[in-house]
Amino acid sequence: MADTPLTGADGDAVGAALLEALFTQSRVRVLVLDPQLNVVRVSGPPESEAAIGQLRGRSFAEACGFVDPEGAEAFVREALYTGSLGTERSFRARPTDGSAGLRTLSVSAFPLRDPQGEELGAAVAVVDATGWVRSEARQSALLSVRQSVGRTLDVEATCRELVDALAPGYADIAVVEVVDAVLRGEEPTPGPLAPGVPLRRAASRGNSVDPAHPVGDVRAIAPGTPYERVMSDLRPRLISLKDAPWFDSDIARARSIHSVGAHTLLVAPLTLRGAVLGMVSLYRCNDSEPFGDDDIPVVTTLASRTALSIDNARRYVHEHTIASTLQRRLLPGDPAARTGVETAHLLMPGGGTGCWFDTIALSGARTALVIGEVDEHGIHAATTMGQLRTVIHALAGLDLEPDELLARLYGTARRLAQERADLPTSDPLHRSPLAATCVYATYDPFSRTCTVASAGHPAPLVISPDGSASMAGLPEGPSLGSDEPTPFATTSFTLSEGSMLAFYSRAMQSHAESSSGALRRVLTHPERPLRELCDEASYVLPDTIDLQGATLLLARTKGMPADRFAAWELPHDTSAPASARRLAERTLADWNLDEDSIYAAELIVSELVTNAVRYGRPPLELRLILDRGLTCEIRDTSPTAPHLRHARTVDEGGRGLFIISQLANQWGARYAPEGKTVWAEQALPPESPEPA
Repeated sequence: MADTPLTGADGDAVGAALLEALFTQSRVRVLVLDPQLNVVRVSGPPESEAAIGQLRGRSFAEACGFVDPEGAEAFVREALYTGSLGTERSFRARPTDGSAGLRTLSVSAFPLRDPQGEELGAAVAVVDATGWVRSEARQSALLSVRQSVGRTLDVEATCRELVDALAPGYADIAVVEVVDAVLRGEEPTPGPLAPGVPLRRAASRGNSVDPAHPVGDVRAIAPGTPYERVMSDLRPRLISLKDAPWFDSDIARARSIHSVGAHTLLVAPLTLRGAVLGMVSLYRCNDSEPFGDDDIPVVTTLASRTALSIDNARRYVHEHTIASTLQRRLLPGDPAARTGVETAHLLMPGGGTGCWFDTIALSGARTALVIGEVDEHGIHAATTMGQLRTVIHALAGLDLEPDELLARLYGTARRLAQERADLPTSDPLHRSPLAATCVYATYDPFSRTCTVASAGHPAPLVISPDGSASMAGLPEGPSLGSDEPTPFATTSFTLSEGSMLAFYSRAMQSHAESSSGALRRVLTHPERPLRELCDEASYVLPDTIDLQGATLLLARTKGMPADRFAAWELPHDTSAPASARRLAERTLADWNLDEDSIYAAELIVSELVTNAVRYGRPPLELRLILDRGLTCEIRDTSPTAPHLRHARTVDEGGRGLFIISQLANQWGARYAPEGKTVWAEQALPPESPEPA
């Protein structure tokens, strides 16, 4: 049956009853306002008639205690004049009973008109939405933390993400303090925090005009404070800051709290698996609503999530520190001074990458210049870098040409890659193919010739003494670990006295190859000290992620000074050893060497020349080099390699190379299309004088 509208006396009775119920029993406060927005009638139970009576005649904004009275009255007038029904808006208001904090009131306005359309005023429904707003604020804070915290593997950045998510929305001031050892990547200690353990203020945000401890400050927690209690029992605390008895225990913090008008504090520990990482402190100030018991589980949840993110970042920092330390230990220190080349290097901040460089002393006063890069990060990159660098050192000792050395290094990398492929599928390295690049160059100060080969790495930059720069025309061979067994090629070029070579990581390639690149502009001043050039390069290169850990190796080339070597052509007969001894003795005496070194050098020269006469082919050339040690070289045109033998007691010969190996620090042979050079290097006493 359809509803029948009430009319006449019945309708008036129901309307009166409805109006009476609305004004005496409804939980929604209704205020009837006249056209001037003064209160005419207020809903409420009969027992509150005295309080209701005090509101009659007062302005609407005054009766509700709005923080923005003009805005509230303008809202009602708009509804009154436009005639719109049920318009709703929220306003902040101070409690009329004198309690602390602000309330959120939801206001709906309805215009009142008589049957002729004349304005009688407005009916306004006011609902206290504070609880709903608080609940929304808590949920919003949790959502903000879930979305924004933990996006980086940086402890301090994670702490900043937390305070940015909470202040100034959920709290007026947010502070995160972390155990100082955790910021360094160290394992946190299980259980309550021991007294005296320093915490670092990692992040802070809010209206604190005079913080007790600025960001970056390291200190122990003051005893006798709620912060100490939280770190002791690992339970959150909700604390009123009105005349708190513990202020005398931390005067600096108490002064800061008073300066910002903070009235409540909510502090929670940052813990994970029973270990303390730090704590988060949230403050509400001035007219903000105090924290309540309902906020404790919210802060506990966000603290747990933040602790997990901080621990993930700490683990990354820990591994990054180990990898960076390992990498730097595997890299060479400051290279020893060499006669034919001067070197300096730059390692950009941010370790854990697979970039490396090397300067290796070779026979004949030559120097090997190496730069390489592993396409990994972390410990695996450092270990692979160490493996490749060790192989290069071993191969360099064989006096191989750059293309042959890289070919053997390529074969070693393929074997290492196969070892990874043979690992169990659960091993992370099984899914990480080995990939690396390398440039290997040798410089000979006698001919001032540089020979270079590349395994997938950018060619070096060649800077002439006049500052002009060009890229070395270098064919790029296959990268290490790839499936491209293409032969490596070399490029040789002669350098002017005082030229400079720049080897760099791939991340620096665009800055070096372009004529307007930042690195190239710096390096076009080769007359400056290499150390200054490296420093300036670090200043002008951009601070980007791809350049973190990148490497630059500079080498200024020189010719061999005439007073540092002597060379003679010897007859290919039995008189050659005696002639070589006389020449060596006279030259070494002119170089002011001590008698023991001269005597040992004479024996080495005699044995080298004797072997060349017996097994080599003319012409014979003897060369003495005074560099980091004394090097004796004999060159002939025979490709036959010398071999060290262990002669028996009754053997008349076969002891020449054995004698050399005992007197010399190291010895070997290197080959060229025109023959071979057998050399022996003996160490000199540290106090050896310079040549006269």
